[in-house]
Amino acid sequence: PNNHAPNAPLLSYQHIINALGTKCKIARKLYTTDPMNQVIEMPGLNLALSRGWAVALPDHLGPRMAYGAAKLGGQITLDGIRAVKKVQEFGLTDSKVGMAGYSGGGMATAWAAALAPTYAPELDLAGSVYGGVPMNLTKMASALGDQPHIAFGIAAIAAIGLEREYPGRLNVGSQLNANGRGLANFVVNGCTNDAMLVGFNKSAAQMTDNRDFMNDPAGWQVFDENSLELYPGIPRSPVFEWHSPIDGLIPIDSIDVTVRRYCGAGVRIQSETF
Repeated sequence: PNNHAPNAPLLSYQHIINALGTKCKIARKLYTTDPMNQVIEMPGLNLALSRGWAVALPDHLGPRMAYGAAKLGGQITLDGIRAVKKVQEFGLTDSKVGMAGYSGGGMATAWAAALAPTYAPELDLAGSVYGGVPMNLTKMASALGDQPHIAFGIAAIAAIGLEREYPGRLNVGSQLNANGRGLANFVVNGCTNDAMLVGFNKSAAQMTDNRDFMNDPAGWQVFDENSLELYPGIPRSPVFEWHSPIDGLIPIDSIDVTVRRYCGAGVRIQSETF
């Protein structure tokens, strides 16, 4: 039940699947007891539900598990909202929408907000909230370079995900040595904690024997296309953004530049550091 239809019946999974007209596998992430795969945002989701809000969780990595393909994630997020609003039984046809995400989910949320005016202008967005967003993948990859990093595993699955979404433009798999293939096989279908564990303090230089692996103009173009700082679109709804001022992986100047550009364009935006 929700604020628009407080007496509406709870729908079964099968009812929802039939209404959406698609075959899908029910996600287990929300119900697992595996500490490596639990969704730590659950308390926040339950708080939203307790307020009578409907909560939709988009599978923003897409059918190819394309972590890092941030623009795609924004499009999938908006498509997911469209799909939910088309199911009459939900009673959400006329509902406003708020979007929220952190880190990888923050990339999808921030891109969705920026894409909405042109990609989904019909959606009534109340605003978006996102934190820890890598707003320039090119700068982040350049800064990471071939040096070890505690969060290298996250960068590794982003590279793998981008290659999945842009085959033929980004060449990762064929350049891997035995170390790289071992890491890739471990994290290829894993989640954040798996990647952090196996990639801790490792480097790209350890994963390939090609000393010139960063000389890939087509690959850098893929990174540019998924960097929000370089995307000219502007959100049309309010934004609350937060980040760490000492983040060791995300270029903070890219966040500052993007926020200032939004503000200068008249977007109602609040940015805070934690």
